[in-house]
Amino acid sequence: MTEIPVTLSDAAAKRIAEIVRADHGKQALRVSVEGGGCSGFSYKFDLVEASADDDLVIAKGDAKVLIDSMSLVYMSGSEIDFVDNLLGQSFQIKNPNAVASCGCGTSFSI
Repeated sequence: MTEIPVTLSDAAAKRIAEIVRADHGKQALRVSVEGGGCSGFSYKFDLVEASADDDLVIAKGDAKVLIDSMSLVYMSGSEIDFVDNLLGQSFQIKNPNAVASCGCGTSFSI
């Protein structure tokens, strides 16, 4: 059995499906890694209309997440989750490759 390089929690899948459904013309949530942020790299989230040829497509229920091949190098083994608590609502990426992250959870270093 092939290991899935990035997984999606049930809470994240539900929230992604709601967001995409509300934004007509968009088909998926793109998650990418960019240089910058207080810890070296940061995650970027965008709603997109279509996938690219090198995208990993993660589908769960009505949710679809796209990750480009360059970002996948930094995210392999991660879980995308959605948290709703007293501090607010946010997508969080549990990345086993990150050796440090910032308090807000959107920036990390490897």
